[in-house]
Amino acid sequence: MLTIVWDVDDVLNNLMQQWYVNGWLQEHPNCALHYSDLTSNPPHRVLDVNLEEYLASMDAFRRTQAGIELSPNNEILQWFVEYGHQFRHIALTARPLDSAPDVAAWVMRYFGTWVRCFGVVPTRTGQAIPIYDSSKGEFLSWLGKGDVMVDDTPENLTKAEQLGLQVFAWPQPWTNLQNNSKIKPKLGTTEILQELTKMAAHDD
Repeated sequence: MLTIVWDVDDVLNNLMQQWYVNGWLQEHPNCALHYSDLTSNPPHRVLDVNLEEYLASMDAFRRTQAGIELSPNNEILQWFVEYGHQFRHIALTARPLDSAPDVAAWVMRYFGTWVRCFGVVPTRTGQAIPIYDSSKGEFLSWLGKGDVMVDDTPENLTKAEQLGLQVFAWPQPWTNLQNNSKIKPKLGTTEILQELTKMAAHDD
């Protein structure tokens, strides 16, 4: 049985889009950009602000009820309902440690029927927090598990691929794969889930 490693934010949920619509645009009503214009992550340069301002806004949104109670990606959830039992699943996120309890509870609430392992790579850590891994690639290297990774960040996918995982880039405005021929072609969401379904059948 193959093991899929799932990114949480912007794959299992739509954190960035919800932050942009319900957080940033509410704070900056004169901003004329669309979500599709956020072609880098973090998007501070696109928004013409410094990184600290973006991070402060995102962190504040994560603490709101809207940020804690994000809706799951319905397309993925329906795929889990039909095919999730044919795989093992790991949810792996990189975010500030103080928000990890909320997102861990969120994962188990919506995907806990199938996900039996939750991992976090803390970002922006303080001196009192021990650093075991600085990236998802390092986490996966330590864990020694995983056959497939679904993520929206090319750097994470590249490192996972170097570890021997098959990778799928979940489409987001910033998921630019032009310089990574090994991960191309860029598939749509439905196509990615179809490919995973085929892998389950092949594994049988």
